[in-house]
Amino acid sequence: MSDFKENKKQLDKELEQFIMQLNQLLPQYQTLLKKKDLNQEELKKLGEIEHYLIGVNSKIMEIKGKLEQDLFGQSMDIYYKLKVQATQGDPSAKLKLEKMRDAFAEALKSGDLVNYN
Repeated sequence: MSDFKENKKQLDKELEQFIMQLNQLLPQYQTLLKKKDLNQEELKKLGEIEHYLIGVNSKIMEIKGKLEQDLFGQSMDIYYKLKVQATQGDPSAKLKLEKMRDAFAEALKSGDLVNYN
């Protein structure tokens, strides 16, 4: 569990730094984008920032997709394995299955999950 806490702490720190850096870069980009007559240096800087932001956006989308796929896929895999164990009479699996159902129900109510049915 301490590995999780350390990983979480490190990831939170890196995400905060990423957001801070992005908040510094975006205004520069927007300023250059709004400027009517760019000199050669400004035009080059605008192109570099734009190219970089497109790459960042692509990486963010990749991370988002992986998180959604892994979180949902893993949850469903665990859910159905627990369901099989629970139907075979495993009391521990029944308890875990109930907790998962409660968590899913709460997520649906709060809007964290969307039911597409």
